[in-house]
Amino acid sequence: MPNNYVPTSKVYSRNGEVVGDTVWPENMQRVALAVEYNGSCFHGFQSQPGGVTTVQQALEHALSKVAAEPVTLVCAGRTDAGVHATTQIIHFDTLAKRPAKAWVMGTRAHLPPSVAVRWASDVTPQFHARFSALSRTYRYLLSDSATFSSLTHDRVTWCNRPLDVARMREGGRCLVGEHDFTSFRASQCQARSPVRSIHHLHIVRRGELVIVEVQANAFLHHMVRNIVGMLIAVGSGDLEPSSVAEVLAAKDRRRAGVTARPNGLYLVSVDYPDQFVFPKVLPGPLFLPEAVGGFAAQEDWMSGPQTPA
Repeated sequence: MPNNYVPTSKVYSRNGEVVGDTVWPENMQRVALAVEYNGSCFHGFQSQPGGVTTVQQALEHALSKVAAEPVTLVCAGRTDAGVHATTQIIHFDTLAKRPAKAWVMGTRAHLPPSVAVRWASDVTPQFHARFSALSRTYRYLLSDSATFSSLTHDRVTWCNRPLDVARMREGGRCLVGEHDFTSFRASQCQARSPVRSIHHLHIVRRGELVIVEVQANAFLHHMVRNIVGMLIAVGSGDLEPSSVAEVLAAKDRRRAGVTARPNGLYLVSVDYPDQFVFPKVLPGPLFLPEAVGGFAAQEDWMSGPQTPA
């Protein structure tokens, strides 16, 4: 099957992809939500057998209560255990007619404090939280404070050595663009192709907080955490900045080193074509006011390869 194959006929399935001649069920409505959650409270996003607690399980329970019918959902990107989200996008199909406020406020009574719906919007059947996405953006929070913080231990990854942000930027430049990221994918990654395109990689310091923002068309399993793990080694002086390019070219996961912990990672934005108009919200996390890509305008940010002066 060619890479540019586009289906022209598909039988409707609940929450599934809808193409030109798919027959949409009468009275069915597709709804999109933006969801925020503290991943430290869950065994990942996706529902799992055995009754373990997941974000999807919590959301489907709450939405089913509001809809007064069973609800299943699809997300833009499944996050691992311990990984957070400020703007995870989901969609679901339902026969229930509810105003947007009902999906936002009505779910509040049925969700744990670690999950919240930020906005809700009726969408056309052609919208799909995963397949319609153009890009996804993650932010990773690091702290190199002299002592461990008990208040942020599950929200920020602590490094017990100072991080040199300039070295991290220098090492990360080679990752921007389209590459084979085999060296930065998990061994159990099921993606058909290791090729991904990183749109930008920004690294900035805010006092004792170091923020890594990376946007790509899509990500491999553990890709962001493996990249950050290597950048930590570069920033702390264990590796030279040039080693990042060497590891990327090697296409060997064993060369990339340690996977960064999940607790500092946040899915903060998912971008869609202009035909899908959604409420604008700050990506965060915590109290970071910058929009996605907003750090690039600051003097100490880098976006893409740069030629030294």
